[in-house]
Amino acid sequence: MVDPPIGPVRRGVVVLVHGLTVDMDEGGGMFVRLAQQLAGVGFEVVRFSFRGHGGSGGAQRGMTIAGECLDLQAVIEWVRRRFAGPVSIVAASFGAVPTLLSLSWLGEILDRLVLWNPVLDLRNTFLEPELAWGIDNFGTTQQKTLQDKGFLLVDGQFELGRVLFGEFARYRPLEEFLAVDVPALVVHGDQDTAVSYPIAAEAVTVRPNTALHTVLGSDHGFDSRRRENEAISVTVNWLAGHPRPVS
Repeated sequence: MVDPPIGPVRRGVVVLVHGLTVDMDEGGGMFVRLAQQLAGVGFEVVRFSFRGHGGSGGAQRGMTIAGECLDLQAVIEWVRRRFAGPVSIVAASFGAVPTLLSLSWLGEILDRLVLWNPVLDLRNTFLEPELAWGIDNFGTTQQKTLQDKGFLLVDGQFELGRVLFGEFARYRPLEEFLAVDVPALVVHGDQDTAVSYPIAAEAVTVRPNTALHTVLGSDHGFDSRRRENEAISVTVNWLAGHPRPVS
């Protein structure tokens, strides 16, 4: 889905990268509203659904990190063929994982990066979960189901398979985030029960060119319309205030 810029200003392109179990609308439609507001200040905005999500092909349990990296690469190549100007990314939750693992080649392309409630530590989130959502979905009982059936259900509705869990032990998105200096904004709720806020806050303190906006009192995904609007507004203002001019 492409939202074209409104008005005479042209600021470049923003690609929106959704999280796990949702689609290009990002949950309750946050990406739809974000896209409209970004278009309103002069950005081309591109949304897509990863394989196994939304209207895209592929089975849920066949979803992998490597596959999502390939999907993101295909989208960025498509964007570069069609649109002029700098490219920025807004990645939500698990969407941060393929985005950060792609920074080694995205670094020369990417102008700005925004991370919403990003998954930076796969072990802490999925393999040895410390927060309530992870314990409920990936604890001992669920791990036995994974071994017996080859998949488990996240939130009772989305199938995750064995291959993905093998990847969780190998990939380290936080290290990739710290290794590249593209300017970044992290927007994170400080009451997140799914993805660690302290890990994100600590990363911001040691990474150059990185800002943190804390959505006070918010759980994962920004748990009210007011908090969603706060995250959207902060993101739009930060991106609109920093991009390179379109040539």
